[in-house]
Amino acid sequence: MPDQSKLDRLNAELDTRRDDLIALTQDLIRIPTLNPPGENYRLICEYLEARLKPRSFNCELIRAFETPGDSEKYPRWNIVARREGAIKGDCVHFNSHTDVVELGQDWTRDAFGGELDGDKIYGRGACDMKGGLAASIIAAEAFIDTFPEFSGAIEISGTADEETGGFGGVAYLAEKGYFAPARVQHVIIPEPLGLDCICLGHRGAWWAEIETKGRNAHGSMPFLGDCAVRHMGAVLTEMETSLYPLLSSKRTDMPVIPKGARQSTLNINSFHGGQEEPDPDFTGLPSPMVPDSARMVIDRRFLIEENFEDVQAEIYDVLEKVKSERTDFDYKVREIQQIHPSMTAKDAPVVTSIAAAIEKTLGKPAEYVVSPGSYDQKHIDRIGHLKNCIAYGPGILELAHQPDEYVEVSAMLDSAKVMGHSLCDLLLE
Repeated sequence: MPDQSKLDRLNAELDTRRDDLIALTQDLIRIPTLNPPGENYRLICEYLEARLKPRSFNCELIRAFETPGDSEKYPRWNIVARREGAIKGDCVHFNSHTDVVELGQDWTRDAFGGELDGDKIYGRGACDMKGGLAASIIAAEAFIDTFPEFSGAIEISGTADEETGGFGGVAYLAEKGYFAPARVQHVIIPEPLGLDCICLGHRGAWWAEIETKGRNAHGSMPFLGDCAVRHMGAVLTEMETSLYPLLSSKRTDMPVIPKGARQSTLNINSFHGGQEEPDPDFTGLPSPMVPDSARMVIDRRFLIEENFEDVQAEIYDVLEKVKSERTDFDYKVREIQQIHPSMTAKDAPVVTSIAAAIEKTLGKPAEYVVSPGSYDQKHIDRIGHLKNCIAYGPGILELAHQPDEYVEVSAMLDSAKVMGHSLCDLLLE
């Protein structure tokens, strides 16, 4: 870490930019980038380009053609902005997703108003993660203005679709080489994990749809048919009896937060059997039918210690056991997606740099955590083959996706200082 005088200069510069940090965060919140369907991606990329280009960043707007959700109505736009230093050196890349989730109910604030109330800025995406994006921009700009002769390069990206898998954002960019280790050496993702927490990675996930088959018949004569919903009920019973106890016994050494996620988990994400749901304005009655199909989507989160083939086999074991006990039981499994666990080593350069910056800025040692759910580190690791990647940013994780979501200005400013100190460490001679 550079000498204290340089850090003090940068801190003083960052303190003068508090109002700019607030205004930038508010502007980002006021661009409603709802996903799904993927609104205003181009607009927010153009806003970031207008901000960064005059500051000598070379900006590329990149559309992720033919990725899930990409269409002429909702194109998947991303921005990668790069600022070269005075001499050759490492590249530090700050990656933030620009999409936000649906609003839901119970808001008492304008969800896209960016209202400032005391130390808090409210709005959808304030915490997850437009506050982090704003903090990284302010950190980079203040660092560049304070130390214009820095070595290496700084990149800032705003990417699409993290909330729905990241395939139209970071995955696409990784496939195109934007996260190749020869091009980028350090990646910081400003997700809201807490000011003193370094997120090293995440658990794995396997999403699949299970369908049980049956045979139609008149509802008054169900004995002439075969009820697919009853078959699925037997699957659920077997999961409760054998699978859930098995999963609760699987523990990890990964420092996953919250502690309840330090085991394997299974969520029944959705369930549907029989007739399709009618339109909300339909006032008629259902027809009497024995359902010939039932479908269930499962979300299985697994640990770095688990073998993926075993994760799949546990589901098939349940289905085969039910099949051995029920007449005419038939099923089909359709994979939706698989995400393998990712975990950066504690001694990786970006980890040690951010850890030192946290101690300098906050006066306490960094805490190392792992996310219960995945985020875009998975693509940087698995597709980009870049291991030197972490999540670090302002915000309270539990506020993500909640009504009246907010981010604290003081937390953004402190996180900008941590990120700025890390830039000093990685890019100053």
